[in-house]
This record gives sequence, structure tokens and C-alpha cells, in this order.
Amino acid sequence: MDKDQEILAISRLVFELTKLGGSDVDLDAMLARLFDLLSNLPGIRVQARSVILLENSRGRLTQVAQFGLDPVWERSVRSCADPYAGNVQAEQAFVVAATSEYPYLLAEEAAGEARCFVLPLRKEGKSMGRVLLFIDPEWQVDAVETEFMTDLAGTLSVLVSRCIINETLGVREVELEEARTDAIRRLGTASEYRDNETGMHIMRMTHFATSIARAMDLPEALRELLAVCAPMHDVGKIGIPDAILLKPGRLTPAEYEIMKTHTEIGSRLLTGADSLIQTAKEIAECHHERWDGGGYPAGLQGEEIPLLARICAVADVFDALTSLRPYKAPWPVDEAIEWMCQQAGSHFDPDVIAAFVAAMPEILRIRQLYRDDIIDPNQSVDLPLPGFSPSAWVSWEDSLSVGIDVIDEHHRYLFDLTNDLFTIVSEKRGASELARVLKALSQYAQVHFRAEERMMEHYGYAGIAVQRHQHDDFEGRLQAFYDELHSNPLTAQFEVLIYLRNWLIQHIVHEDAKLRDLVRI
Repeated sequence: MDKDQEILAISRLVFELTKLGGSDVDLDAMLARLFDLLSNLPGIRVQARSVILLENSRGRLTQVAQFGLDPVWERSVRSCADPYAGNVQAEQAFVVAATSEYPYLLAEEAAGEARCFVLPLRKEGKSMGRVLLFIDPEWQVDAVETEFMTDLAGTLSVLVSRCIINETLGVREVELEEARTDAIRRLGTASEYRDNETGMHIMRMTHFATSIARAMDLPEALRELLAVCAPMHDVGKIGIPDAILLKPGRLTPAEYEIMKTHTEIGSRLLTGADSLIQTAKEIAECHHERWDGGGYPAGLQGEEIPLLARICAVADVFDALTSLRPYKAPWPVDEAIEWMCQQAGSHFDPDVIAAFVAAMPEILRIRQLYRDDIIDPNQSVDLPLPGFSPSAWVSWEDSLSVGIDVIDEHHRYLFDLTNDLFTIVSEKRGASELARVLKALSQYAQVHFRAEERMMEHYGYAGIAVQRHQHDDFEGRLQAFYDELHSNPLTAQFEVLIYLRNWLIQHIVHEDAKLRDLVRI
């Protein structure tokens, strides 16, 4: 390739690749397009295999994109040290024998000599990682071709850097949203703790409500708004005197009238122009209104009642009926469901009740996952098993059962959340969505671990110290992955997948399996 051809080729490559560098850079597609372009250049003898390796926060290389090779989750490839870290010569493109320098990248069917061009990815003088282009073993690369590849590395560095920036901005948007909504959640939780409850009511009621909304096929954005605002339904209880709020027996008519004012107090607390605050205000004010107009505080009727408040009314009453309170025993679930259905068209919106019944398998599961009482190792849980998904990345198997039904259900749910993360990564939905699910998984892991630890402590389990140590380590690692989304969301999302799959299975098989000793105590 002479100099004129090189300049022309670089110009064409830059133009073609830049078209892939908009706000949504798909690195896999970029590698595929790069191969198409390079394979048509005279003298450039590339193979249909390439990979992008980026440095994580520990300076190790992680595979984040590939062409002609299996993705990282199919081969469980871990991060590795860069054999050329700190090598000044490695700032230029160079050729290596892949079998000796990067053997973990080769597909199992590759045999014999494999060579690749290593293109350094750099930003502001610092290394970001490498692009490896596999080449014909017989290609004798000259200085002009090496210079061409070095220039190409500069173009790819810009595109990869842009991708990292876009993903990082998405994560920060999620964090700003979380910071905004966390204050609202905390206010709702503060009101609940005054009511002598464990804090699980808000979690159950919120998940019930979002399950009903899903069964009604409401838009995802509306369901997310509901998930944030539902915890605020009883925020007005902050203003109710303890003598009434914490009274163990039935309220007098006068006390009940005071208790009813929590809806108006909540409405006054949640005043603002923000759409989130307005929705929370509607739920707090209207979740005790009735479909037939016989509710309070305004006696609204039918569709005058905001939809999300109608949904929260069903979720709130069902959890209240089926939960233990100082003044009452819990209703049997079947009786509570029957009563709720009888109230369709009078107390509750008939459409919401229909969705409530449709969502019952998920609602029953939520009741077991977010329970107030200590787990009984001998309790039988008869729940519909989650549907088998042939695309599940981490599949539940009977051999993973620890012999405690409730704990098995917790583990299945952790598998579900891990598979949700896998779907986001494999379908390239972006780091912002991954951050949301990773946060949800982290929050649920805390619920699960504390429930396990309360059970172990109650039954005097000898291995509780080891379990607590492993739980703390897991929570710390998830937080570290979440933090790493800020510096390089591309490496973090792949590493968290591999960690989750390996940790969950190993922890269940080697540690949680010992919980069988608690059965029949």
C-alpha cells in the first residue's frame, strides 16, 4: 500500500466509522463494519475475528465487544493483565502471536498459529485498552501498514471514548433520578416505622401495586412512577398522634376521624409542581376513596379517583388484611382474595380487581419474599413455579435446593434478577437500565440476607458468622460494580454478570446447602 492509497483508505475508514459514532455507538456493529472495510483494502489481510478489550478500574483487560468470537458471558472469560502494560512501544499498533500473548481469546476450534494486530486505544495520553484484529498468519506486515493501523487506532479510540462517555452520562442520569426519589422513599418509610411495622409493608404493597399495573398492561414509564410514589401512600401518618396510631385495639369513632386525616396531611406534605410529587400527592390523598363514592376524604367516585390511587387501594388493603397487626390476626389468603373480589364495583375498581386476580401468582410470591416473620425452615410453600425460559442465562435446577422452601424461593428470585441483568447486557439496552436493575438486585439481596440471618440467629445456626461475612462481601462487591459504572460502564457490566453467576451458584452449593441442618429442628 503506497502513501496515497493509505491516505485515501484512512479517509474512507474515518468517514465510514464516524457514521457509526452517533449518540448510540454499537461496538459489536463497529467491529463488523470495520472488517467489511478492511477486507476490501489492498494488502490488508484481516480475518473475520476481532475483539475490543478495555481496562477496568484495576488496570486489567475485559472483553466488551467482539466480532466472530463468542461473547464474554458464553465463555466465562475473566479479566486479565495486559502483557504490554507500560510498554512505550505498545502505543503504536503492533503484531503479536495471539496463541502466546492472548490465548484466552481464541475460540476452542482455533488451532495452530494465530496472529493479531494490536491497536492501542488511548485517551489524553492514557491507555483505555486494545482492539485485537486477527490477521492471516502468512501476512508479512510492513512499516506503512503498521502506520496505517496506528492511525486507525486513533479513530477507534475516539469512537470507543464517545461510547464510554455516553454510557457514563446515562448512569449519572439514573443516579440523579435515584437521589431525587430516594428522599421520597425515605419519607414514606419514616411514616411507616411510626406505625410499629418492620418496613416490609411498604415493599410488599409497592410490589403488589406494580404487579397489578403490569397485569393491566400499563406503560413501563407509568409503572416506574407508581413504584416510586406508592411508598408515599401513608406519609400523612407522620401527623397522627401516637396514642391513636399505635393503639392496639379498635379505634373509637372520634379516633377514627382523626386517623382519616392522614390522607389530607399527606396531601399537604406533598405539594409541588414536580410531576413525581403530584403523583405521590394523588396517591396519598385518594387511596382511601371508594369506587362507589363512599370513601374519604373527598367522596370521589369511579374514574374521578386517579388510576394509580385505585391500584394502590387494592394493594394496600390486601396486604393489611393478610398481615398480622397488634389489633388483629391475619386473614387467610383465600378469604382475603374472595372478599376483595366481592368488593369489585363497590369498594374497588372492577378492572383493577381483575388485574389483581391475574397477578396473583406474582403477588403470592412477593408475600413470601418480603415477609415480616422469621422464616420457618419446615414451612412448605406451594407457589406456582416460574415458567421455564430456554434463554435463561442462569437456570434454576432442583439440585440447587437447600431443602427450605422459602429460601429456595429467595434464590430463584435472585436468579431472575441476574437474568434480567443478562438480558439488558446481551440486548445492549445500555448502562443506565443496567444501573437500575443492579440497584434493585442490591436492595433485594439485602432483604434476602437479613431474612436468612434472622432465621439463622433464631435457630442457633453455627455457621452464621461465615454467612454474614460472605453476605457483607457480596453486598460490597455489588456496590463496587455500581461505583465502577461511573468510570467505565462497559467493563463493569460484563464483569458483574460473570461474578453474579459464579457467586450465586458457589454460595448456594457450598454454603447455603448447609442450612439443611435447620430442617425439622
